[in-house]
Amino acid sequence: MEAKGTVACVGIDPVVEKFPADFKPANPADHGASGNSLRRFCDGVIDAVAPLVPIVKFQSACFERYGEHGLSALRHSIIHAHQAGLLVLLDAKRGDIGISAEHYAAAAFDGSAAADALTCSGYLGPDTIEPLIRPGRGLFVLVRTSNPGSDAFQSLPLADGRTVAGAMADMVAGLGARHRGRCGLSDIGAVVGATKSAEAASLRARMPDAMFLIPGYGAQGGTLEDIRPGLRASRKAGSPASLGVLVTASRSVIYPELPKGAASANWRMAVTAAAKRLVGELRKLG
Repeated sequence: MEAKGTVACVGIDPVVEKFPADFKPANPADHGASGNSLRRFCDGVIDAVAPLVPIVKFQSACFERYGEHGLSALRHSIIHAHQAGLLVLLDAKRGDIGISAEHYAAAAFDGSAAADALTCSGYLGPDTIEPLIRPGRGLFVLVRTSNPGSDAFQSLPLADGRTVAGAMADMVAGLGARHRGRCGLSDIGAVVGATKSAEAASLRARMPDAMFLIPGYGAQGGTLEDIRPGLRASRKAGSPASLGVLVTASRSVIYPELPKGAASANWRMAVTAAAKRLVGELRKLG
């Protein structure tokens, strides 16, 4: 983040129906053809944004739906992203106990296509997070998510005055205190949606040294002013990493508006332009 000078993360959520015409498989029901299309699309996004951002976030479900062909495309894309100098966040939202969690950790962090960070759910308790903790790897635990339905559970008040999200934040802070890096930030971060900005300041107070992964910016309606309450109090001027946020945008970058029938070359240029706009906007955070 310091090297690229930005807190921007580009989310790669490949949906074949939204691809440029010359990327689409002739038969979307053919998983092999769709897997090839995923590779080409993701390669295009990676090449377009690699000079601009420090990290990309792959939505695992978009690949898993195509079985072995999708998983092969995901592995290819992770390797391609690393070769392009990018960090990789695998958005798989894993969460299970004991040996199952250990299997999820191995799937995410072992092998030649290992991710650098993983999203996870901690709602089964801390023993579902601890097996995922690896030296040099990051975790982002779901704390206050951007979807409207999250209010039905995450904002519920508890007997001690906290909300469910506040209790999750305290668990993240407790686990993360033992896993801080050289810059003072923890390896264990939190997912805090931009659309939940009213709670961001209180969650930041509970997790002063956690990196916030902030979805919901751009196409989902989140703004710069929604992000500001989640910035770290100890941030330093001119240091993007010290802000303590990683802001992800997907649709607004990888599916830019194009004239009907535009070729993939036009699409790649439009993706680069959209990524530049994202980086420029987020630099206004300080």
